[in-house]
Amino acid sequence: MTVPDTTAPAEPAKDFEPVTPSSPRGSAPRSVRLGAGSGFSGDRIDPAEKLARHADLDYLIFECLGERTVAAGNARRLENPDAGYDPLLAARMRAVLPHTLASGTTVITNAGAANPLAAAELVSGIASRSADRPVRIAAVTGDAVLEQVRRHDPVVWETGKRLSEHDDVLVSANAYIGAEAVLPALELDADVVVTGRLADPSLYVAPLAHHFGWDLADHETIGAATAVGHLLECAGQLTGGYYADPVTKPVKGMADLGFPFADVRADGSATFGKLDGSGGILTERTCAEQLLYEVGDPTSYLTPDVTADFGNVSFGSVGPDRVAITGATGRPRPQELKVTLGFRGGWLGEGQISYAGPRAYPRARLAAEIVTERLVDVHGFTEDAVSVEYIGAGAAFRGLDTDEDAHEVRVRVTARARTRDEADLVGWEVESLYTNGPAGGGGARRSSIEVLAIRSCTLPRELVPTRVHLTEVSK
Repeated sequence: MTVPDTTAPAEPAKDFEPVTPSSPRGSAPRSVRLGAGSGFSGDRIDPAEKLARHADLDYLIFECLGERTVAAGNARRLENPDAGYDPLLAARMRAVLPHTLASGTTVITNAGAANPLAAAELVSGIASRSADRPVRIAAVTGDAVLEQVRRHDPVVWETGKRLSEHDDVLVSANAYIGAEAVLPALELDADVVVTGRLADPSLYVAPLAHHFGWDLADHETIGAATAVGHLLECAGQLTGGYYADPVTKPVKGMADLGFPFADVRADGSATFGKLDGSGGILTERTCAEQLLYEVGDPTSYLTPDVTADFGNVSFGSVGPDRVAITGATGRPRPQELKVTLGFRGGWLGEGQISYAGPRAYPRARLAAEIVTERLVDVHGFTEDAVSVEYIGAGAAFRGLDTDEDAHEVRVRVTARARTRDEADLVGWEVESLYTNGPAGGGGARRSSIEVLAIRSCTLPRELVPTRVHLTEVSK
């Protein structure tokens, strides 16, 4: 992988000029422009709206899922069968659909999470108020594989045991599906495609394969497309987010960080950019960091579509905040699909309280000792179920020497519980420190959440059929 050593931070500005496509609409051959609308469930919305309005996109992609967020979606659906999709889905669609429907930009997102059908219904309602023409909303289902997993009884990675050997109650199982699941929706000219656990790079591989008519068995080209998707999937991370360090890697304009787009050509090569005038930077180094992000072996990056090989990738600057990529390739895809398993893990109770001033850490430590003793002796918790963090004096680096001279410390006590009522005891005990604990405690906070324990396995891909559900709505 060839990466020059220098970066030049770009000056941010607030005025945006429409971006000219790399070749005019209607010309042939034409590159396709993909925009990154989000990199995770809680991402900002305004950079996506700016892309939808100014970047002349063919596709706007919202990547909203991780193992934690798909589990959270399943937890919400357990409480409410009509829930389970991404909490920000409505806000995202309200922000971008007026622009994407007017410009003909197709939106693709895995924000359907644990309930793509309900998500599509939500989007349909928003679309009906955002356009003066019929709008096609496609939901892709099939990633929910709870019954298949139970029948197949796979080995759970984290334990090395068959699923049937576990006492925990399995309540969800979501397979990482690939681009082939989305192609039928695009062939139906959907304006918005909503999926469940579609793999992150597959969000981008699907529109590229559709646009160029690629054979998904063309491993070299699909590997190149996967590199494009992997670079875009975390949105602002490619333009300086997560990369930035004020001393060693300064990035200007991060409060107005521009999200990236890519112009992709028929051979899978691409040029990345961001809106002129937006904050952040896009350089060979930001691209190199993102290429290696969450990749164990760059020469064998497993996805549902391909075994991607990034070993010979080269980046080259082709202008301010414009970087070209070449060299990615691939080999045949894995025969099995990864599955995220969700087991009922009981409840997690939490309480926090702050101490400041002289001897803040000793007082914080006394507070934690009081709460721990009461949880164990009065309420019957086991000691290994209780966890203590001293934020400001040994939370991120637990196990190292704590800071006895810390002037402010926030105590965080958590404990695993069987029921919500038991979990509520944790925050209650922390809050009771106001008058029953050491001097100077303040800012107490409490919460209780149901926990899904996350584990993984694989399933043969033939056990994971997918289906497209199309809805057409009009104003």
